[in-house]
Amino acid sequence: MAADPHVLDAGHARAVAARHADQADDHRAVGPEAVEAVVSAGFARHLVPARWGGGAGGFAELTRAVADVGRADTSAAWLASLFAYSARLGAYLPEDGQAELWDKGPDALVAAALVPGGRARATPEGWRVSGHWPYTSGIDAADWALACTRPEDGGPVFAAVPRADFTTADSWHTVGMRGTASHTLVLDDVLVPAHRVFRSADSAAGRSVGNPGPVFEVPLRAISGLTFAAPLLGAGRGAFDDFRGTLRPGSPVPVGVARADGEIDAAHLLLHRVAVTADRGGTGPAEVARGLRDSALAASLLVSAVDRLVTAAGTAGQSRDRPLQRFWRDVHTASSHVALRFDKASAAWLQLLEESTDRRSAE
Repeated sequence: MAADPHVLDAGHARAVAARHADQADDHRAVGPEAVEAVVSAGFARHLVPARWGGGAGGFAELTRAVADVGRADTSAAWLASLFAYSARLGAYLPEDGQAELWDKGPDALVAAALVPGGRARATPEGWRVSGHWPYTSGIDAADWALACTRPEDGGPVFAAVPRADFTTADSWHTVGMRGTASHTLVLDDVLVPAHRVFRSADSAAGRSVGNPGPVFEVPLRAISGLTFAAPLLGAGRGAFDDFRGTLRPGSPVPVGVARADGEIDAAHLLLHRVAVTADRGGTGPAEVARGLRDSALAASLLVSAVDRLVTAAGTAGQSRDRPLQRFWRDVHTASSHVALRFDKASAAWLQLLEESTDRRSAE
């Protein structure tokens, strides 16, 4: 267990996740043992403000640790990443909301629904929120839900809702990433007091309440791709580890394996630069656009790498008892996330290039 809130014990979480990976895939949920290992390793508290007992940690360290867990199970790594990044959003709540969220300690598990949905109606007591939010990863294990919703007037807001006030609908039936249990969050006319609501624009701009420092001042878009790409880096490494088990002495190794290993290394370097840039406070439009592009590019490289490894392994790689086929399914499912679609993720970078070209031509 990571006794120091600034240290992530990824090795412990990885070992437990490895033992339960097949069960998570079969049962469509990372089991309680692996979830507890993720919590005790320090992921839930890593990006929680220090004044609430958290680590206020860095993105580079988190990326490394998430990838380490992903080497054993992509789904467990996905939850480790999402629990960390979702908890960070709590730092944008008003002061009383932060105090309530972390009243029992910094390890509260938060599941965030980032895409605006449902409806919110203002009342004298706060907000009445209703709706359905599909693809809410980790919602079954969560102590709190953060739902992005649209009020009758104004821009989207996030509403923090405790476990007792939400339900879920079983809706996650996928080929890969089965263990994430990304089911549908359901709110039915839930009263959310004003101190548990913040504007989406505040997290987008990095305007935290009482929590200075790059980890809370970085715009959401600067790290949004990193959140979802880091588990895939682990999957790529795990796939390579398992591929080596299919090799036989004296048999030639296909050249595609060298390219796959290079693609995994390239993805690592891209994601490391995104994380280090965020840790250093590099949050200008160019850095944000490059980070979005690079995170999606890294995901594409990792899909390509795992595809090459599966091809090189032949029939042996398709065996149900080999992790390689699970990693293969995982990377294809995870890479379909909107944050990792290269055409969308590269749009901001392309726009900046076009604007720069126009300015030069006008000079």
